[in-house]
Amino acid sequence: MNNSRTIRTLLVDDEPLAIRGLKIRLEAFDDIEIVGSSANGRDAVKAIKDLRPDLVFLDIQMPGFDGFAVIRSLIGETDIPLVIFVTAYDQYALEAFEAHALDYLLKPVEPERLAEAVHRVRERLATRVAVEQNAKLVRMIEGMEGTEKDVLTAILDQKSAPADDTRFDPQLRIKDRGHITIVNVADIDYIDAAGDYMCIHVDDKTHILRETMKTMERRLDPRVFQRIHRSTIVNLDKVQEVRPHANGECFLRLSSGKELKVSRSHKDVVGRFL
Repeated sequence: MNNSRTIRTLLVDDEPLAIRGLKIRLEAFDDIEIVGSSANGRDAVKAIKDLRPDLVFLDIQMPGFDGFAVIRSLIGETDIPLVIFVTAYDQYALEAFEAHALDYLLKPVEPERLAEAVHRVRERLATRVAVEQNAKLVRMIEGMEGTEKDVLTAILDQKSAPADDTRFDPQLRIKDRGHITIVNVADIDYIDAAGDYMCIHVDDKTHILRETMKTMERRLDPRVFQRIHRSTIVNLDKVQEVRPHANGECFLRLSSGKELKVSRSHKDVVGRFL
C-alpha cells in the first residue's frame, strides 16, 4: 500500500470515553484519518453510507441496535468498509469472525494489538487497490489493438503478481467449543491430515481444524508450505536438515526436532524449494 494514502476511519461506540481513548491511540498512525464518530448503531449505518469510510472500529454491545445489527444492515451495499470490532466482552469473538470482521479487539485496547490490526487493514486495502487498478487497466486494454495492447498486457501481468501474495492467510482462526485460537501461519511447523480434520502443529502444541487438505493448501503460500506426503504439509522455513533414505524417500528434520518423511512422489517438489 502507498503510505501516502490515508485510511478514512469511523469510530462507533455508545461510550464517549471509549471513542476518546481510541482516538488518542490512533494518533500514533499517520495514515489513519478519523472522519467521524457515532454513538449508536443506527447513526453508524447512516454515517457509513454518507461518509464511505475505509475502516470502522465498531463496538458490539450498544443499546437497541448493536454492532452485529449494523453489519446486517449493510448486507447488499457496495463498498462495505473493513470492520474491527472493539468490545469489553470476549464472548462475542466467535460471532464477530463469523460476521467477517477483520479483527476483534478487547477493551482496554492494547497498543500492540491495535498496531497488528492496523497492519492487517493496510494489507487488505492494498489488495483492494491493486484489484481496482488492474480492473481499470483491463478496461483500457480491451479498447486497444496490436503492440501497444501487448505491452500493457505484460505490464498488467507484472502488476498482478505481487498482489496475489496477499490472498494467503497470515493467520488461522481455530474454533473449539466456542473459543477461538489465532495461530500465526509463519509459526506452524507442519500440518497433517486425519480425514477431514487438519492437525496444526506449532512448537509443542497441536490444534485441530475441520478442513480438507485441498482447502488448507489453497490458504497457504506454496513458496513456504509444500505437500511432502499425501497427508502432510510442511513449513519449509522450519526445515533444518534433509536426510536421504536408501529406498528413494528422504526425511526432513525441523527446527523443533521433529522428523518427517518425504514420499518419493513429492521429493522433487520439495527439492525445488530447499
